Amino acid sequence: MKLQMLIKKNKEKLSGINHPKDVPDGLLRKCRKCKSVVLAKNVKEANYICPKCGGYFRVHAKRRIEMIGDEGTFVPWFEGMAVEDVLEFPGYVEKVEELRKKTGLDEAVTCGTVEIDGHQAAVAVMDGRFLMGSMGKIVGEKITRTVERATEESLPVIIFSCSGGARMQEGIVSLMQMAKTSAALKKHHESGNLYISVLTDPTTGGVTASFAMLGDIILAEPKALIGFAGPRVIEQTIGEKLPKGFQRAEYLLEHGFVDGIVERQNLKATLAKLLALHQGTGTIATGELAVFQNPVTVQKELTPWERVQISRKKDRPVAEDYITALFPDFMELHGDRSFGDDHAIIGGVATFHGVPVTVIAQAKGHDTRENIHRNFGMPNPEGYRKALRLMQQAEKFHRPVFCIVDTPGAFCGIEAEQRGQGEAIARNLFEMSSLKTPVVTMVIGEGGSGGALAMAVSDEVWMLENSVYSILSPEGYASILLKDGKLAAKSANMMKMTSKDLLELNVIEQIFEEPEKYTKSSMAGVVHQIEKALIDFLEKSSALTGEELAEKRYERFRNM
Repeated sequence: MKLQMLIKKNKEKLSGINHPKDVPDGLLRKCRKCKSVVLAKNVKEANYICPKCGGYFRVHAKRRIEMIGDEGTFVPWFEGMAVEDVLEFPGYVEKVEELRKKTGLDEAVTCGTVEIDGHQAAVAVMDGRFLMGSMGKIVGEKITRTVERATEESLPVIIFSCSGGARMQEGIVSLMQMAKTSAALKKHHESGNLYISVLTDPTTGGVTASFAMLGDIILAEPKALIGFAGPRVIEQTIGEKLPKGFQRAEYLLEHGFVDGIVERQNLKATLAKLLALHQGTGTIATGELAVFQNPVTVQKELTPWERVQISRKKDRPVAEDYITALFPDFMELHGDRSFGDDHAIIGGVATFHGVPVTVIAQAKGHDTRENIHRNFGMPNPEGYRKALRLMQQAEKFHRPVFCIVDTPGAFCGIEAEQRGQGEAIARNLFEMSSLKTPVVTMVIGEGGSGGALAMAVSDEVWMLENSVYSILSPEGYASILLKDGKLAAKSANMMKMTSKDLLELNVIEQIFEEPEKYTKSSMAGVVHQIEKALIDFLEKSSALTGEELAEKRYERFRNM
C-alpha cells in the first residue's frame, strides 16, 4: 500500500524529465508505450516487457546476453579499443569517455562468444544507451573482427541490432563501416557459416543498410521500428503522414524482409533450434518406422478425367498436412527479401530422421478462408523467389530440399506480370538445375504448367496415384486445341497427365498408392510410403558429391 501511494504521489514527476528525488534510483520504470509507471523488478522478471500493455522495453547489451545465453558461458572479445576523433568533433572524445563510465560499456556494441542451450555462437549485441547505438569506427571494427574470428573458427554469428544508424560525429569514416562489416559477412557467408540477424527497436539508417539485413535468417522483435530513413525524415521529405504500422516489424514481415517475428520470451529457444538445425548435415536414421503403418487399399481403375477431379477434391490432404506428418519440428521462414511474403508457398527448415532439411510447399489451405489466404495455391513471383532463396540457403548449408507441388498454375494477374512472373519462374529453372544439394519433388494434387515445374527441376519427381501433372489444365487444353472448353474430359485422355502416364514417359520416378477415399484421416499409409522413399532417397544422395548431383540432374532433363 505504501509503495502504491509512493507511485501515485510521484506519477506526475515520472512523466517529466527529472527523476523524483524521493524515489530510490532503479525502483521504478516508465513504459514509453502506455506511459505506465511499473516496478523495475517486475519489468526485469517479465523479460523487459511492460506488464500493463505488453510493450517492449529496450534491453541493455549485457542483460540481453544473459537472457539468451547459458549461465556463465559468455566470453567477451575486443574490449578496450581507444576512441578515435577523426573529425576532431568538439566534445566527442569527452562524451564517449563519459558514456563509458556511466554505462559500464566499452562501446555501443558488446561482442564475444556464448553458448545457447549448449550451442556455441559468436555474438554482437548493440546497446542504445551509447550514443543511440550509432555505428562509428570502433563499432564497425568490433563487429568486423567478431565476424572474421567466427569465420576462422567456423562459428555461427548472431547480431542484435539496436541503432539510430551511422555516427554523425565520425562522418565518412562511419559510412565506411557499412562496407567493412558487409564485406566481412560476405566472407563468413562464403565459408558456409550461419548468420542470424535479430532486429530490435530501433534498427535504422546505416545499420539497416548493412549488416542488419544480411542474415541468412532475419528475426525481429514485435513492433520494432526497422527502416533506412527514420519516420520523421520521410515525412519531412515527402510532406505526407505515414500509414499506421509503417516500418514496424509486422510491416516488414508482410513485405518479405524478415523470416519471422519472435516474442522475447521465445527468443532463446528459437535461436537454439536454429543453431541445432545448422550444425551439420547429420546421418539418416534408418531404424524401424514406428508410425504410419496403415495399409493402402488398391483402387479400381479410373479415367484420367476422374483422377483430375479427385486431385481437386476439397477434402484431399494439402501441403500443411504432409509437413505436419513428416516434419513435426518444421520452422517456417518467410519472405523473398524484395517485395513480399507469398502465402501460396510455405518454406522453412526441419529435421527428417536426424537430417536437417529444407521443406518448400505450394499451399492451398483446408477451407474457403484458407484458400483465399493462400490464393488457392497459385503463387505470385515473390513466392517463387522465396522458394529459390530457401533452396540456395539449403545449398549453402548442404541441406536436402523436399518440394511439395499442388497448384493449378502460377497466378495470372496484372500485378504478377508487373513483378515479373515469367522471370521468377525462369530463374528457378535456371538455378535449380545446378543446385549442389539433393532435391526431390512430390506432386500431391495438381501440377499445373510452369507454376509446378518451377519447383520440380529435381533429382527425382514423385506423384501420388491420383495427382496430375501437365502443360495446363484440361479445360484450357480443350479451349485452345479442341476449340471447346467443354471437352475437358477428352483432353485429359489425350494429355497423358496421370501418374501412370508420366512414369511410362520417364517424367517421374515413383508413384504412391492412395486409399479409395483419401482424406486427412486416411493419409497415414500414404505418409508411410513417402517416409520410406525419403529415407532411400537421402541414403542414395549422400553417396554423391554436389557436383555429381548437379550433373546427374542436368542429364535427367537433357534426356527428355
